[in-house]
Order: sequence, then C-alpha cells, then structure tokens
Amino acid sequence: MKFSANLGFLWSDLPLPEAIRAAKVAGFDAVECHWPYGYAAQDVKTALLETGLPMLGLNTSRGDADGMGLSALPDRVPEARAAVDQAIAYAAEIGAANVHVMAGFAEGDAARECFVQNLSYACAEAFRHNITVLIEPINRYDAPGYFLQTTDQAISVMDEVGAANLKLMFDCYHVQRMEGAVTQRLERLLPRIGHIQFASVPDRGPPDQGELNYDYIFSHIADLGYKAPLGAEYKPIGHTDDTLRWLVRAR
Repeated sequence: MKFSANLGFLWSDLPLPEAIRAAKVAGFDAVECHWPYGYAAQDVKTALLETGLPMLGLNTSRGDADGMGLSALPDRVPEARAAVDQAIAYAAEIGAANVHVMAGFAEGDAARECFVQNLSYACAEAFRHNITVLIEPINRYDAPGYFLQTTDQAISVMDEVGAANLKLMFDCYHVQRMEGAVTQRLERLLPRIGHIQFASVPDRGPPDQGELNYDYIFSHIADLGYKAPLGAEYKPIGHTDDTLRWLVRAR
C-alpha cells in the first residue's frame, strides 16, 4: 500500500514546506493539505521537487474563519467561484492532482442547485489544467449543517453535474460515522472515487485504534485493485512522529 500524509493535521506545527520534508523522512509516498494559501506556491513546489513527493490535493478556502466552504451558498456565488479560481491556480502551480471543492453550511433545493452550478464551473476550469475536482461527504457530528453528508447524496450531485473530472473523496472516518458498511461502500463506489482517506472512529486519531479494523480495510482496498496512495487524515495526539507505528506495520 501507498500512503499520503495529510498536512492539515500531520506535522501541523511546522510550516508547510517543512511538513512536506518531514513526511518524506517518515516514509510517506505523497502529501495532501487543506488550505496552503498562506505559503508561497514556489516554496511549496520547491519542497515537493526536493522530496519527490506528489501533492495529491488541496481544498477551496473556508470562506469565513469558522466556515467550511462557499459552493452551496446561493448568496455567495462570486466568492465561491473566486475560491475555485484560487484553488485551481495554486494547484496548477504546484502540480497538485485534485481540488476539493467545499460546499459549506447550507440546506435545501436552492443550495443543491447552487452547488451543482458551482461544481460545473469548477470542473470546466479544472479540466483546462488536467485537475480532478473532488467532493467529500462530511459527517453531521463534526460539522453540523454541512451541505454534503452522505455518499448517496454525493453521487446524486455528481450525476447531475455529469463531468468526467468530478470524483468522490471517500473518507472512511466520515462514512463510518454517517453510514457504516465501509468496505461494501468502497466496493460499490470505487469507479466514482478519486481519493480515499482514513482515521480512527470515533476519535479521528491514528488508524491503529478505534472501531474500524484498518488492517482489514487496507488489505481489502488493495484486493479491489486500488493503487493510489491512501490519505492519512487523522489528528495526532502529541507529536506526529510518535503516532506512526501503523505506517511501519502497513508496509
């Protein structure tokens, strides 16, 4: 198996370029991040080139300090599209493969229509740079009111958009908290998945604890033929380096 370090959580005490270097030393095969915009793209690109690690993806901006994106907010379409433009430009400059377009806190038919339209815009812009757009269901316990909460809802939105470069970000942590049956959903949804992430349930810690057996899940994902790096998006307790026993075992 190959693994990607999500630097939104891992080595979050370090500047992003230094976190990339730390992930290389630790043995990760790739990196991903949340919101890199406080760092010059050239500095991030230099660290990626130095380490040889690909950047798998980044998020569109929060929009507000306590926000989770803008793309399903009907009264903020210009801001949402500016956030998409920002993310795609940054991703293109550093060679990131994916942009996660965050929906934000919203509900109802108008929010869905807005999300579909903004995703259509994002996919068209991303296509010009060979970038994939990702959407991710996020559980209602961690983010009450987030527009996109289940895989079925995500697939319905994707079908309505109808863009070949729109894929599902399947986070085992969020799926287990909202829906369960993680391995069965992976089997069914694999053709629609652009990236897989993981963390323990229910505390979102390292994957060698909690109610999900990740030894089994990782093996099952490999048996399904999925070869891309899996994203370690968990919250370490203490220093990240002290939480990587799972990585040694998974090798």
